[in-house]
Amino acid sequence: MDDHESAERIADVFADFQSYFNKEQDLREEIRSSVRDLEQTAREIHAILQQVHQRDGSKNVANICKSTDSYFETARKQFQELSSKVAENQYYRFHDHWKFALQKLSFLSALVTYLKMEKLITREETAGMMGVKLKQEEGFHMDLDDYLIGLLQMASELSRLAVNSVTAGDFNRPMKIANFVAELDAGFRLLNLKNDALRKRFDGLKYDLKKVEEVVYDLSIRGLKPDEGT
Repeated sequence: MDDHESAERIADVFADFQSYFNKEQDLREEIRSSVRDLEQTAREIHAILQQVHQRDGSKNVANICKSTDSYFETARKQFQELSSKVAENQYYRFHDHWKFALQKLSFLSALVTYLKMEKLITREETAGMMGVKLKQEEGFHMDLDDYLIGLLQMASELSRLAVNSVTAGDFNRPMKIANFVAELDAGFRLLNLKNDALRKRFDGLKYDLKKVEEVVYDLSIRGLKPDEGT
């Protein structure tokens, strides 16, 4: 092989590399576009749920939650569109693109479920609300870490709601939130967390619990704590 043939061969090899990079960049941009749509939907759901913090919010919780139904339906369609762009076994290659949107929608699913039924959403229910799978081998799925981070984000939102409920004259809700967050804290303490991001987020749960407990204590010393069972 002479020098000319060698140079042409090398040029062909690197041309193939450039073609690969171009396709990769195009795919990443398509994924980013889908994720931007998901993030917008999450912002719209969050904006609706912020109404529960307003003075009349506690009286309209059911209607506020119902208003998010169509947006969760949109999110399910957007996840379906996103999953169609990600090849099998390529999930973790692009996971960082949608990780935070997935966590936020997990948080919003947990918050809506608590506001509706005052219960902890299961991982299966969360995946169902978002239209994603539970297991890696099933395709586009939700990692356990993303579900747990969503729960911790919910605890922060509920601690804020406890404070705002008192301002709105609803003294019963903080008691329920305090019990729920305490049970959530107890559940997390059963886990031996290794993930740094999850561990750091869990460390904040004790402050959320302390904040709610201070609200309950303040109600107690002011004689505003409702009787048990009310």
